[in-house]
Order: sequence, then C-alpha cells, then structure tokens
Amino acid sequence: MCMFCAAVPVAGAVGAKLNADQNRKSAIGETGSVKPITSITAGVIVVLLIGSVIYHTTLYGKA
Repeated sequence: MCMFCAAVPVAGAVGAKLNADQNRKSAIGETGSVKPITSITAGVIVVLLIGSVIYHTTLYGKA
C-alpha cells in the first residue's frame, strides 16, 4: 500500500478522535473556542486522495 492510500484512513481516524475530544470538552464546558476540525480533516483527506490519484496514474506508481 502506498503512503497516500495508508494515510487516508489514518487522517480520518485522527480527525474523528480530535473532533470527539473537542465535543466532549465543549459538553463539559472546558474549551474556549471551537475549531473547525471536521472541515480541516475533510480537506486533508481530499488532498491525500488527489495525491493518491496522481501517484497511481504516473509512471512511478505503476510498479
């Protein structure tokens, strides 16, 4: 598995964990500001998917 394909589920898992932690802290009332973790995670996954497509459609990814 290439580094892009392996990083997609990792990025999703890390984003989900950060979002859950933020939601838990906001429910308790400990956090000051809410960060757009879901949007950032989605952006990272889209960039990784684009990188994966580019890698797999070039000469280097066909090995």
